[in-house]
Amino acid sequence: MREDKNRYGFSCGDRDEIRIEGLEVYARHGVFPEETSLGQKFFVNATLYTDCRRAGKSDDLSLSTDYGAVCQVIHRFLTDHTYRLLEAACENLARKLLLEFPGVQGLTLEIRKPSAPIPLPFASVSVTVTRGWRRAVVACGSNMGDKEQYIETAVHKIADDMNCRIVRRADRIVTKPYGGVEQDDFVNGALLIETLYEPEELLEFLNRLETEAGRERIVHWGPRTLDLDLIFYGDEIIRTGKLTVPHPDMCNRDFVLTPLAQIVPDWIHPLYGKSVTVLLEELQTRAKQPAKADER
Repeated sequence: MREDKNRYGFSCGDRDEIRIEGLEVYARHGVFPEETSLGQKFFVNATLYTDCRRAGKSDDLSLSTDYGAVCQVIHRFLTDHTYRLLEAACENLARKLLLEFPGVQGLTLEIRKPSAPIPLPFASVSVTVTRGWRRAVVACGSNMGDKEQYIETAVHKIADDMNCRIVRRADRIVTKPYGGVEQDDFVNGALLIETLYEPEELLEFLNRLETEAGRERIVHWGPRTLDLDLIFYGDEIIRTGKLTVPHPDMCNRDFVLTPLAQIVPDWIHPLYGKSVTVLLEELQTRAKQPAKADER
């Protein structure tokens, strides 16, 4: 199950918009050879979700997203590339715009093809996608070898990946192991990131970083060179065979909640309706309570 309350980490209706309508581009996209050799007209509509307040108050172009420059990038991209499918053209152009213009938090992009090879009367066919930077929270830990270096290397690799932007990072803390396995203490931390990865794609990326750090999954809750857990992804609730978000055991883990309280104290858990700060306070309260007789 994947419940999606707020897919882009912000409400498009609550954001300012810059709209580009009917941009004409002569390009070569299509399945048939004559489409890619002769080309045809395409029309592009784009709604850019951004913040116009600072530019509006200052009348300063440098604080805005230059829609003229956006049009140039769209035109150049569609004429420089050839795709068989409108879906591929739309997907790759959306990603290009999000990477090129940092003030654009999300966008809705439509590519319309009025001369598609359809032997019936029609006005046009089009593909529309909505894409954007999503906020996610990643917990990190290590208790083998050079723990600090394992974590620092992973942080640098996340920052260097063009699909991720680090917004905030928590201070490192040293914690006792969790789960009852005899092992060394952990170094733990957390990151608030913005990402273009979908949840499963982000999980695969984090797992790849763990593998590159030499992590071996031999003992459950056992020692590891690097542990990267996806705690939150927007306010999505995800239950698949590969991924559970929010992380199912986070509310019982001081070593997760403490770093999170530093960087995202007001983040609301979408299942419990409580902030990270409240969840940490509740965990600390439970830890102070005497154990029941049947738990001793």
